[in-house]
Amino acid sequence: MASDPRTTMQRREFLKLAGAAAAAGVSKSALAAPSKNIIVLVDSTDTTATSAPVKWAVSKFQQALSSKGATCSIASDIAAVPGSASLVVVVAGDQSSAVKSFPTSAAPLNAPESLRLTPGKIGSTPAIWISAIDARGFIYGVLELAERVQFSQDETLGLNLTTPIVETTANKVRCIARAFCSDIEDKSWYYSKEFWRSYLDVVATSRFNRFAFVFGFGYDFPKGVTGDYFHFPYPYLVDVPGYKVSVTPLEAGEREKNLEILQFIAAETAARGLEFQLGIWTHAYEWTDSPKADHHVIGLTAENHAAYCRDALAMVLKACPEITGLTMRVHGESGVPEGSYPFWKTLFEAISGSGRKIEIDMHAKGINQIMIDMASDTGMPVKVSAKSWAEHMGLGYHQADIRELEIPTPARMESGIFNVSNGERRFTRYGYADLYQEGRKYDVLYRLWPGTQRHLLWGDPEMAAAYGRTANFCGAAGIEICEPLTFKGREGSGHPGGRCAYVDASMNPKLGDWQKFEYTYRLWGRMLYNPDTKPEVWRRYLTKDFGPAYDSVERALANASRVLPLVTTAHLPSASNHSFWPEMYENMPIVPGQKSPYNDTPDPKLFGTVSPLDPQLFSTIVEHIHGLLGGDASAKYSPAEVAQWLEDYTNVASQSLELARKQARSRTSPEFRRMEEDVLIQIGLGQFFAAKLRSAMLFEIYLQTGNEEAGKLALTAYQKARTAWFTMAERAKGVYVADVSYGNIPMRRGHWMDRIPDIDKDVAAMQAKLRDGSIKPSDASHATTAIHAVTMKPHRASSGCSHTAATSFHPGQPLPLSLHLTGSGDAPSAVKLYYRHVNQGERWKTVSMEKKQQMYTAEIPGDYTNSLYPLQYYFELTKDTSAAWFYPAFNTTLSNQPYYALYQRT
Repeated sequence: MASDPRTTMQRREFLKLAGAAAAAGVSKSALAAPSKNIIVLVDSTDTTATSAPVKWAVSKFQQALSSKGATCSIASDIAAVPGSASLVVVVAGDQSSAVKSFPTSAAPLNAPESLRLTPGKIGSTPAIWISAIDARGFIYGVLELAERVQFSQDETLGLNLTTPIVETTANKVRCIARAFCSDIEDKSWYYSKEFWRSYLDVVATSRFNRFAFVFGFGYDFPKGVTGDYFHFPYPYLVDVPGYKVSVTPLEAGEREKNLEILQFIAAETAARGLEFQLGIWTHAYEWTDSPKADHHVIGLTAENHAAYCRDALAMVLKACPEITGLTMRVHGESGVPEGSYPFWKTLFEAISGSGRKIEIDMHAKGINQIMIDMASDTGMPVKVSAKSWAEHMGLGYHQADIRELEIPTPARMESGIFNVSNGERRFTRYGYADLYQEGRKYDVLYRLWPGTQRHLLWGDPEMAAAYGRTANFCGAAGIEICEPLTFKGREGSGHPGGRCAYVDASMNPKLGDWQKFEYTYRLWGRMLYNPDTKPEVWRRYLTKDFGPAYDSVERALANASRVLPLVTTAHLPSASNHSFWPEMYENMPIVPGQKSPYNDTPDPKLFGTVSPLDPQLFSTIVEHIHGLLGGDASAKYSPAEVAQWLEDYTNVASQSLELARKQARSRTSPEFRRMEEDVLIQIGLGQFFAAKLRSAMLFEIYLQTGNEEAGKLALTAYQKARTAWFTMAERAKGVYVADVSYGNIPMRRGHWMDRIPDIDKDVAAMQAKLRDGSIKPSDASHATTAIHAVTMKPHRASSGCSHTAATSFHPGQPLPLSLHLTGSGDAPSAVKLYYRHVNQGERWKTVSMEKKQQMYTAEIPGDYTNSLYPLQYYFELTKDTSAAWFYPAFNTTLSNQPYYALYQRT
């Protein structure tokens, strides 16, 4: 064994090491223990195990060991392993001679990116064998050990494996996307090589397998443009021979510097075993009504536009050989009018002529077969990327239906620049549309947009796991996550001082804005890789930052993080992230007679008529109250249930946060303060929405019945909502600057305090409405029952059921389905089967099920299964008119898929 570090290092050097380790939260016992000598044996005959990305992972393992006072050296042959080694880590495939002494596995690895960690011995020395069939599997195995060491709290260094660990993934694409939106806020990190190294380390360690860097997110439409740096990226990166195209003003050498950094980013991404996806979302080169634009593109015309873009893209692809894919917006917001197919055909020539495989990812909005065929004709792999939950973040499943506003009708057909996406392909705007056709020439990829969560810390392991299970819905390739702070400083709204927008600069993370959200990255990445990841994986990180408070912090943040996805799913005033920002909600009036800030919402544009983002499973306020007053039970999840969930989650979050305050090593550390303040804001938002939902339900009872008690309770609930918002906003004044900017108009920027006048205006309007006597009492026998239903804790009926889900179907043959009753819970009087093709251009169908003793049966007809699309279905159970409920139902964390789907054909 190597000697104690105190005898081999100068005392000064040892004290430096000990001090650094103490600062990082390393336990004293790890340093006091005899130094460990760990050997990493990499099979020199295995070209995968010896590849550059795996070597990078091994270097991270060495760094982690060094930080704990252990030594680590590399061996390429088993004969070179010294007898003094305290542990040997073997990086090798199943056929390597170095692993003959390890126990063999009954199930060999065969899936991409899989890994196995097997404890064993080499001679008498303890050993761990990292087995994989590709570079990423080896990388993930090595980094798993590196993280165990990094976060270890005892002398074992977290390397005391006793049983094998096997992990695999069903999601072929697990992508995190970062966008350049503001030269004021983004240039500092774009040019920082230190930033990129640390950021990409976390991306790779979190088991994302793709990094997307995005240009052209700054505006949806090139109108009223100010901050436009990189919006049309080519002239900022390359000088294309044969074209006198430039951007002004641009300092001498700046274009070359921009390309050099892009090359660096691409190379560093590839060095970590990640795919590098370049997003070019805008191909417009001139702005309309933009006298204050910061820059102007010179030398382009309609005649040379397509050819220039082709040649510029070809130069970028040649300069950055690590680019493995391109993401493009191909509808009208790209700056190219829909139907301009010659432009895209010309541009795609740069991809087909690149001399290597480059994936083409086309944004699904407005996509049609012409564009799909054109991309497929390049010979390159094609993906069509659909929005997950419109431009927001809903619960961890795919919405059972789209809003009625997204369904094409003759009155909604547009012409001009958006003649496709706002025409017959309107239903492609906010979901997977009709993309799941059998025999398609593309993969489906989901993109999680930053409408719901963009500025506040988010971290719910249950929700992240749910997304991990449904990212490959019906064979989809996976998902791309728009990371936190996406769109910060958009539309020329950037401010100096840091993207996190803290009043107190000491709260800014030291390594970059990503560090605030490291827990978010870790949850997303690991759960997308493996939804059954063990809690110790994220808890070791929480323990590092929060010590004995880690468990309470986890509960507080998880429950607070459920608030806004639930609101988004159940109550969506706009599908556009450009309008609805629930983190800093622009108040929508409950009381008629006021202007709504949202246009993308049903008429009359009031809080009570707002559609859920999933109207198949959730009800509106007006719909729910109409049912209560009519005595008709609905199985849909009601606003009363949503309000109760919000209250339950915020109560648990509040209690857990209070406990965390008592347990924390330091309540003044930046990590704790950042977590605490964002949890408090989300608690305040949950309390506000819960009380406002109850107020709106009660006010609707008042409007329909004239019941004075309902009116009084509605006002009291609204005042409670206002108090919750004000309390939250008043504290947030000391946390976040007065202008947290994500756009150039008030609803996309500002502060929580700015929203209070509109809330007060609506409260005053409710008071006036209750006083004016215009609503006369009517004979509504159900009013008292309805008031009780929306003010008390809801009870959802349920019965013991079991259903063996179908795993495949035979097109053209009926699909028989059955639901078994176990006898427990509520006994239904009738059961309906709901079914639909996995096609959001279609509506659901129903059939009454036949009862046979304790079983209900029905079938999906053969002429319906004879389709290009997969199938989905669920059951509705009713008890006369008094109760109705779904099967499958949501679990307590709302993190399961509330229907069945099958796409395998026999």
